[in-house]
Amino acid sequence: MKNLRQKKILEIIAEKEVETQNQLIEELNSVGVHATQATVSRDIKELRLVKELTTHGTYRYMPPSEDVENHSERLRKIFHECVTSYTCAQNIVVIKTLPGLASAACSAIDRMDIEKLAGSLAGDDTAFIAMMDVKSAEELCDLIGKYM
Repeated sequence: MKNLRQKKILEIIAEKEVETQNQLIEELNSVGVHATQATVSRDIKELRLVKELTTHGTYRYMPPSEDVENHSERLRKIFHECVTSYTCAQNIVVIKTLPGLASAACSAIDRMDIEKLAGSLAGDDTAFIAMMDVKSAEELCDLIGKYM
């Protein structure tokens, strides 16, 4: 269902200038795909849709442009520039960053589509990444090490 809905979202935004999530929900409903605002919001995030200014002065949803950096390079930059240390504590990965940058680290990890990621929480200079098990946390630490 999710794949079909996301495919329909991409088709709709390719054909029409969709400005809002509500408009996108209406368009989905018109083709027989029912979704809530929360579901559409998650789909927009997962599809990495962006809002782009149109020639009419309005905004519309678009897939990310081809010149957007790949996530691996973006993650490498974020971690190289803001992470000061990291460690595993059971199934939790604790990441220390420069002040104000913990949310950037969490955002980068959230966008990696890590299978055993339970969730992340950012403070000012500390991020907690909850993994489903200890092994997954250790693997994430190894991955972070490669990006620093």
